[in-house]
Amino acid sequence: MGIIPDSYIGALARGDLLQVLLISILSGFAIAFLGKIGEPIAYAIDQAAKMFFGIIRIIVRAAPLGAFGAMAFTVGAYGLDALWNLIALIGTFYLTSILFVLVVLGTIARLAGFSILRFIGYIKDELLIVLGTSSSETVLPQMIQKMEHLGASRSVVGLVIPTGYSFNLDGTNIYMTLATLFLAQATNTNLTIWQELGILGIAMLTSKGASGVTGAGFITLAATLSIVPDIPIQSIAILVGIDKFMSECRALTNLNRQWRRLRRDQPLGRRLDMDKLHETMAHPIQLGEALEPG
Repeated sequence: MGIIPDSYIGALARGDLLQVLLISILSGFAIAFLGKIGEPIAYAIDQAAKMFFGIIRIIVRAAPLGAFGAMAFTVGAYGLDALWNLIALIGTFYLTSILFVLVVLGTIARLAGFSILRFIGYIKDELLIVLGTSSSETVLPQMIQKMEHLGASRSVVGLVIPTGYSFNLDGTNIYMTLATLFLAQATNTNLTIWQELGILGIAMLTSKGASGVTGAGFITLAATLSIVPDIPIQSIAILVGIDKFMSECRALTNLNRQWRRLRRDQPLGRRLDMDKLHETMAHPIQLGEALEPG
């Protein structure tokens, strides 16, 4: 019953993420059913979202100042040893993400008939842009163009890639589960196996739609912790100073994931052109650079 809000505004006022998701889904369906009448409402919501993301952007850019003060106090009070646990978390996250891309996605790519390393070479310029901006949103147009060049139909790419940017966020999911368990250990919060599985399930749900401006995954983590009452939400301040390093890996992992859903969602009669795929993967770096703007 906790997913059902007492009022439309009540869910937004309390910030209960599950209730907000329910309201959002119902509102989205209602606006879609309205057709032309719903277009101005959708436009107004889109503009309001830009304002809210602007607020988040200000907070994220100012956060390093607060993180500097917090880390300076921690190092001054407890010494440099206090930083090693945070460095270990960053290393664990990067190692897990690399293994996910190379082993899990690499195996799927091999079964599909190409090498994941060649695909990474094909989108290397997009990966470098994402590394610099910490957001996969910045390369959406280029990814659509490159996926079409791989042999997918324009109609499928136009639907699947933007949808995948919201619903196929494996990097964000890995980050949220690791960060939650790290904060549980940092606060001496004992979790049962069922609580850990529950955190995994919640992270899989709340990571949907976490894509956006840099730091959106950090905001979603805060919302996720509010659903897990055993872990103090104030403990998230521990991660503020390293979120920039985590955000880069989140975005890179999310971007590498998008091709998988593209191949799976090809409808009958519009199968992926495997000949074109293999032709492109034979010279991925040269063809990838040839598609770059300018």
